[in-house]
Parts: sequence; structure tokens; C-alpha cells
Amino acid sequence: MRKTHLLLSALLFGATLTGAHADDQMLIKRGEYLSRAGDCIACHTAEHGGKPYAGGYEFPMPMGTIISSNITPSKDFGIGHYSEADFNRAVREGVAPDGTRLYPAMPYTEYSKITDEDMHALYVYFMQGVAPVDAHPGEHTELKFPFNLPGVMRVWNALFLNTEQFKPDSNVSAEVNRGHYLVDGLAHCTSCHTPRNDMLAVDNSKYLQGAVVGGWYAPNLTSDPISGIGGWSNQELVQYLKTGHVEGKAQAGGGMAEAVQNSFQHLSDDDLNAIATYLKTVKPVRNPQQSSPSYAVEKAKAETSWEKLEFPIPDNAAPERHDNLSNVDGASLYSSACAACHTMSGEGTADQRIPSLTRNSAVGAELANNVVMAISQGIHRESQGEIASMPAFSADAEHITSSLTPAQIAAVTNYVMGQFGKGDPQLTAQDVMQIQAGGGSSFLIRNAATLAWSGIGIGVAVLLIILIFITERRRKQR
Repeated sequence: MRKTHLLLSALLFGATLTGAHADDQMLIKRGEYLSRAGDCIACHTAEHGGKPYAGGYEFPMPMGTIISSNITPSKDFGIGHYSEADFNRAVREGVAPDGTRLYPAMPYTEYSKITDEDMHALYVYFMQGVAPVDAHPGEHTELKFPFNLPGVMRVWNALFLNTEQFKPDSNVSAEVNRGHYLVDGLAHCTSCHTPRNDMLAVDNSKYLQGAVVGGWYAPNLTSDPISGIGGWSNQELVQYLKTGHVEGKAQAGGGMAEAVQNSFQHLSDDDLNAIATYLKTVKPVRNPQQSSPSYAVEKAKAETSWEKLEFPIPDNAAPERHDNLSNVDGASLYSSACAACHTMSGEGTADQRIPSLTRNSAVGAELANNVVMAISQGIHRESQGEIASMPAFSADAEHITSSLTPAQIAAVTNYVMGQFGKGDPQLTAQDVMQIQAGGGSSFLIRNAATLAWSGIGIGVAVLLIILIFITERRRKQR
């Protein structure tokens, strides 16, 4: 009888352990999915072969270069010593266990909306489902004065951080609430598609109205049919998030291509549909200068006589290459550098593996940023088993083709947008260099050091005046 009791106890104990293990595995799997939704791997993995989540990704910012941290469960170099409360505070509030303030290149301002249940799953995944990497990213974050002063982020957070979690709206459907939660929280769409104020905080008064990020233009995602996504069907939006391409509409490049590759293509159809459904409910906001959608241009403006233009761009090492640097004729540069793929008429290929330049939201846009950046950095995206690749043509990015100068990139952009889009933007080399550098920064950011030193100088002067006044007053009282 005793043996039977012991055997039964052992079986029950084993079943309990198996159940607990199964629960952990489910949490790990859910946490992995949520980490995909949050695109954590993109920013915490160094480019060109970095180990997943080991950090080292560089964020060039107006105030300096931020290096992402190791978020593997390494106890010496990562977050292995974090309690769940430590993890929650870092992800939601941007505060490390030692009190160090993180920078909002890590979108904790959006992650603050993540629910307790999802935070728990994320914690279990990062502690149990991620391989530890016992190495420092190598580089360190280097910020300019005054952004490197202690207390700066404490003030910024006090002004701009809202730590309130997402609250469902009882007046809308569960699908809309789910989409809203993903857009504003884990997917942090607002961090790119909403403009920022002079202090680089998201300006929620211009919610999802489009913004320039790292030179690329993240477009208007409101439901307006002209400036936003109101002219897209839900099916097209889902296809774009899954593949980065919708024929006759758009192709993802830059940060959006990374988001498609690392995040959106891995989400369920239910979640992608929820995102599309929610975006269609966002209040429409139109650019008053825009009268038709950016993808509305149907065909090239005019035929060009190509016979006189066809000559190859010499290799960078060839002596004649130096003579070609002076060529800033957009049509001839397009003929030699672009027409082989996009065709002379800009139609691309029949299967749209190389997209048409008409009915193309980048070419037909009001801003030239995405054409400039696509030419400069190329397009690199892998999704749903398909690879989209366009070579980079700027001198600092090109690897497999001859490079173009900023003046030549301006000339090609002017030709492409004039011939296949809404009109020649008349860019100059200086315009191209400014776009490539990220589009400039606000007056406060550009002049922060001068303003800070001026403030310190004024403070010291006021203090000296007070001390002189007190000293003089005491002298008279004697």
C-alpha cells in the first residue's frame, strides 16, 4: 500500500513538473512572439554578423552616437542579473537597475503601454529563451555636451514620459483595440511616423502624420485618402507589412524594410489585420499642398531619346572615372546606372521584382527623401522567402557598383521624380548631403552647447552679483 502511495505521489509530482515546464515553454514562445512584435532584435544586434541581442547597433544622433546594449541573460555583460521589476522599469521607464537613465533611441516611451501579462512573458523569454552572450558590445555611447550631463534624461522624462499602460476603449471592437495596442505600444509606430518636437520627444498633436527619420521619410499613416493610407485596402496594408511591397503602391526601404524583415512578417494575420483596421480609424490629416496620392502618377511624362545617352559608368579605379564625376545630366546618369533594371521607360520588370517608377509612392511623393536614400543606401529586404535588393550608389555605402557624387544623386533624383513622378524637386548636392545626414536637427539641439554654456555663464554671473551684494551689505552693517 505504501509503495502504491509513493508511486502515485511520484507520478503526480512528475505531472506537476511537466505542467510547469509546459507553462514556461508557452510563456517563452509567447515572449519570443512579443519580442518580434517589438522588433527588439533589430536594434540590439550589431550590423554585419552581430550575435542576436548582444548589442552594438549604432544610432547616429544629432547629440552623439548611441550604442545599443547587450540584452542577453549574461550576468556580467547583459541583463542576467535583472529581477522582473528591474526589467519592467528598464523597458517601460528607461531606468536601469543602477539608476542609469536610458536614451529614447530605445522606445521605452512607447513600451510603457505594454501590459503586465506581456511584460512577464517578455521577461521569461529573455531570461530563458535567449542564449547569453558574455561580451560587451565593444563601443560605448558617446554624447556631446550638454547631453552627457547627469540628470538630463531625468528632466526629459519628467517632461515627456507617460508611464500609463494601454487601456482598451469600450466603444470600439476588440480588433481595433488590439491594433491600437500594437501600433502605439510594441510596434512603436509612433516613434517613426509621428513628428518630434524641438526636444526630440514625439509630438502627439501630430499623431502618425509622417516624419523624417535618418534621412528617410516615414509617411503619413492617418486614414486620409490623399496624404495617408485611406486609399489602401486592409488587404494591401497587410501585404505591405508582410512583404514590404504592394504593386502600384509602395516598397519598403530603410528602417521600414528592417521592420518588415525582423518584425511584421513574423506576426499573425490576426494581428496584422488588427493593425490595418486600427489605422483606418485614425483621424484623417491631409497635407494641404497635396492634391493626389503619392502613388497616383500612371505613366512617364515624356519619351526620351536614349541612343545618345547610353554609355557605362566606368569602374571607380578606371582613369576615365574621374572625368565622369562632372556629368550631372540626370537622363544620361539614369540611362547608365538605373535603366538596366528599371528600364528606360521606368516600368521595372513584369513580375515587379524590380518595381515600376510610376505608381510608386516614393517617386510620386512631395518630399524627395526616399528616392535620395534609396539611391544612396540601396534597398535590402528579405521577407516571405523573397529577397529585394537594389545596390547603393553613394560613395560611403556602395559595395558592388560605381558610386555617384551628391551632385549626381541630386541629378538622378530630379530626373526620376520629374519624369516618373509629380515634378522635378530641383535638388542640389547640398540638399542631398543634408538628407543623407538625417535631415538636420532643431535649433535647440544644434545650439544646445552654446545655450548651456550661456546658461552656466549667466548663473555664475548672477551668483557673483548676489555674493557681492551680500558682502557689501555686511560691510555697511559693521
